[in-house]
Amino acid sequence: MFKKYFIDQDFIGSRFDRWFKKNVSKVPQSYLEKNLRIGKIKVNKKKIKSSYKLRINDEITLHNLEPQHNKHQINQFKYNPNKEEIFSTSSMILENNENFVIVNKPRGISVQAGTKSRRNIIDILRKIKEFKDSTPYIVHRIDKDTTGILIVAKNRKYAQLFTSLFRIRKIKKTYLALVLGEMKDVKGTFKDFLYQYEGKKEIRSEAITHYNIIDSNRSYSVLKLIPETGRKHQLRKQLLMHGHPIIGDSKYRIGDFKFNKKNYMMLHAWKISFSISDKKYNFSANLPIEFQNIIKEKRLKIY
Repeated sequence: MFKKYFIDQDFIGSRFDRWFKKNVSKVPQSYLEKNLRIGKIKVNKKKIKSSYKLRINDEITLHNLEPQHNKHQINQFKYNPNKEEIFSTSSMILENNENFVIVNKPRGISVQAGTKSRRNIIDILRKIKEFKDSTPYIVHRIDKDTTGILIVAKNRKYAQLFTSLFRIRKIKKTYLALVLGEMKDVKGTFKDFLYQYEGKKEIRSEAITHYNIIDSNRSYSVLKLIPETGRKHQLRKQLLMHGHPIIGDSKYRIGDFKFNKKNYMMLHAWKISFSISDKKYNFSANLPIEFQNIIKEKRLKIY
């Protein structure tokens, strides 16, 4: 078994062992230590300790891990898409060139396999014709139930380039969201501190998001959101903090409020823009039909 992962900005500074147990498999610490010690697991082709702090774009390789018993057996998480998934994903490609693709990701598909979801866009992309002679590299993420634009690099050089552009905030992302309630200000900026925990360690990060109201009524608002920072679940957390959770968000919500039986999360990665070697790129992803229909049902407009 050979498996390769690349670290994006969400996991900078995380301990390797904690990352492994969250994203690969919840194996015993002794099992992990053994495979690190004998070189079955490496970072950037080198042996590391389990306490190693991950850096942006680290390359993690798993090669013929030592066998485990029953419940502790490592889950390789490899997903084998069917023909229909391969065909439909190929039709979602908005841009395809020798260095990267732009995908309009549907809801219900994770960017990368993990302990909670095997079905993922990277394993599907490996099977489509656009990646026949290349490998998909993750350079950023959108949540499983968020739809819209996703950049996937085709080589390590462009994976590092995009990662750098995200880190220095040279990539502009615009989202559309349907939120609960009527917002007072037509436009503004959310500036908040978000918290996450690694074991007992508390990590505080500033989150900045600019917003504009596209349309609203007494019950709902359609927002254009432009995140300046890229924290985990940033938009979802901030909107809840300000009393306007995203409709259909089953995690960041007020009380037991449910929008519909399917709990369709109304968050869409709408546009993205960046420059490479003085060439400007601008892409937009059409809203899913279900998203458009829900907006219309609420007698709101998008554009």
